[in-house]
Amino acid sequence: MKEVAQESATKQNEIGLESGLGLQIQFRSLPDVVLAYESLHNEPTHIELLSIHTEGEYTFANVFVPDGELGHFEKYVVEYLEEKKDRNGKSRDHKALLNTIESIRTAELRALWTDEPDLLPENPDEVFWWEVWLPVRGQRVQVMEDFRKLTELVGCEVGDEHVDFPERTVMLMRGSQRQFSQSVMTLNCVAELRRAKETAEFFDGMNAKEQYAWKDDLLARSSFPSHENDVPRVCLLDSGVNRAHPLLEPLLEGSDLHSVEPVWGVHDEVNHGTGLAGIAAYGDLTDALADAGPFRIDHLLESVKLLQLQGGNAGSAEFHANRFGDAVSQPEVSFPHRPRVFSSAATTSDYRDRGRPSSWSSAVDRLASDADGNGEFPRLFIQSAGNIDDQHAWLDYPASLSTNLIHDPGQAWNALTVGAYTDKVNTEDLALHPVAGEGEPSPFTTTSATWDKAWPLKPDVVFEGGNVSRSGNFVGTQPSLNLLTTHHKPHERLFTTSNATSAASALCSRMAAQLMVAYPQLRPETIRALIVHSAEWTDAMRQMYPLITKKDYVYLIRHCGWGVPNLERARWSLANSLTLIIEGALHPYRKDKGAIKTRDMHLHELPWPKDELEALGETNVEMRVTLSYFIEPNPSARGTASRFHYPSHRLRFDVRRPLETTDDFLARVNAAAALEEDEQAINPKDPNWWLGSQQRHKGSIHQDVWTGTAADLASRGFLAVYPAMGWWRTRPKLDRFNLPARYSLIVSIRTPETEIDIYNAVAAQIIAPVAIET
Repeated sequence: MKEVAQESATKQNEIGLESGLGLQIQFRSLPDVVLAYESLHNEPTHIELLSIHTEGEYTFANVFVPDGELGHFEKYVVEYLEEKKDRNGKSRDHKALLNTIESIRTAELRALWTDEPDLLPENPDEVFWWEVWLPVRGQRVQVMEDFRKLTELVGCEVGDEHVDFPERTVMLMRGSQRQFSQSVMTLNCVAELRRAKETAEFFDGMNAKEQYAWKDDLLARSSFPSHENDVPRVCLLDSGVNRAHPLLEPLLEGSDLHSVEPVWGVHDEVNHGTGLAGIAAYGDLTDALADAGPFRIDHLLESVKLLQLQGGNAGSAEFHANRFGDAVSQPEVSFPHRPRVFSSAATTSDYRDRGRPSSWSSAVDRLASDADGNGEFPRLFIQSAGNIDDQHAWLDYPASLSTNLIHDPGQAWNALTVGAYTDKVNTEDLALHPVAGEGEPSPFTTTSATWDKAWPLKPDVVFEGGNVSRSGNFVGTQPSLNLLTTHHKPHERLFTTSNATSAASALCSRMAAQLMVAYPQLRPETIRALIVHSAEWTDAMRQMYPLITKKDYVYLIRHCGWGVPNLERARWSLANSLTLIIEGALHPYRKDKGAIKTRDMHLHELPWPKDELEALGETNVEMRVTLSYFIEPNPSARGTASRFHYPSHRLRFDVRRPLETTDDFLARVNAAAALEEDEQAINPKDPNWWLGSQQRHKGSIHQDVWTGTAADLASRGFLAVYPAMGWWRTRPKLDRFNLPARYSLIVSIRTPETEIDIYNAVAAQIIAPVAIET
């Protein structure tokens, strides 16, 4: 160790460092023995205890030893071995320290790491941002200058900013472990190493030159698809997009930009649509920039300028019901065969409809169902729920969520309506506190808490929408609590921030496009179902809205939807989770002797591995069912439960109960269909569903979760999809009763981790549905 110290001192003198020479040593305790670390610190000799951390059964202490003071510890050992005494004749007892030490070695990089162990990359060449905690030895300025000299020699980059504490200075450094470990001198400068916590504020606060460097790094790591017509697109219906942004240029061609008013142009004047384009492509740019690995984008973008100066506030709904249809038609006329998802963050500024269909929401439903084409080419719409922009409401969080309702056209039955939650709680200012806790609904999000029970359960899902901060009666937004995205004036700045349900809807559109890339054959109804099916509530949501009764579940959904979707859950079935996807179509009605009656019911035999489930016995399992379809709207103010129905048709699902024969199940479903036909309430007798049949059948996407034993689930091998009342039946003069109704059905079962592999026991092919006339 003496040789290492001498070599370090020689090199430091050659470079001309002024902040103090020395060596860092790591002490490791014996297993499960507390290290007497207090004895490692010695003020007279300037030997400094830098940090302590525990890994498993060992305690590690890192100590800085100034040049020439290494003999201090050698003297400890000699006195311990020779039992020397002090001037008063008392033995110099160093047993408390030395008896607890198992090994002493020169400190390595990993020894200085005091953050979570799994945050240190396994790949030593991965470049990322570090928090470097420097000890204060002499002048702070000199310590920082010496650190800069050393890091420049090994090819690392040090940020301009720093934070000072009584005995530490914290700086940011970008580099790899291999670079940083090249020199013992670099490690000797450091007290602790942690991973930097990147927020949008970190990148948003950079000057233009720094932002361009980060942009270049991301583009160098990114791959983009070719501009073929079979590549899925996210089509943004917003304030236009500035294609000149270098991060967006690979994803947009000039022919991909449209406007409902040619005189407006296609460019973004309000810094809204360009930001949503960045999120729809890259997600939160904070994550994309901070990650040093390859970044792949497999979908492209389109834009239609629907708004000129209002941003997300669209003004008159009647005005935009027509404009919305024009916006949808433009890319379809230019490129009719492209797969695309339409994404709209445009809403009205109020919520007076309270769930009742408007001309705008009805236009969205009509376009989604392709009513003009008899449902041959349905469309997927991602629609933001609308925002709470009132600072007084933010102060009243979370009560404000229940009184600020979803804005038009977020009540559209066929749209996937997106609310917002947040995991962003780092205000980067000790005087400011986040209004929402981690995993809670965003203060921006709106809900359907006080809608009439006849209207759909909205929002459908929630994505990251940012947070606001508070200090006393002051409340406001700040960059660190927002999402980072692309600025609409890239010649001035490359990055800006976005938030609320606009940003959340762009994230949802990105996920939809990613699923369309993975499953190009799936219908829009199925993509919608996959997103909802993959969603789960955070623990914070469940704590905010405790779940005891079925009404509690409804209340939670009307605030948080079905939770936060997960792309990986939507993409794959794991070994302990079986997911079944069925795309079907039935004829809900028929004409019989001049009267319109219910016609088809589909009976699906589910390929449950019965033997494997029965082997699990009383083990609790979960079955999740999602039924998604698009209705043709018929809006009026003539009631919701009469012959003047809003939806063209309704569909229902039911599952065979334990000990119920298939014939008994069919008879029960037929009876339920007859009750629906007469518009009578169904008396549910299957209590283990979260919502139950009376609560789940709202809107045009129905989801419910059954929980019970694996043995009970083993006997539930059939699921029925059957029709209920709609205006196709009650308005025969409109001559729509003979049209088919498409639907998408997703069923999954989840079991605990066991040695029984359910997935591999499932039959390779899905059994076709049996059509039964009701």
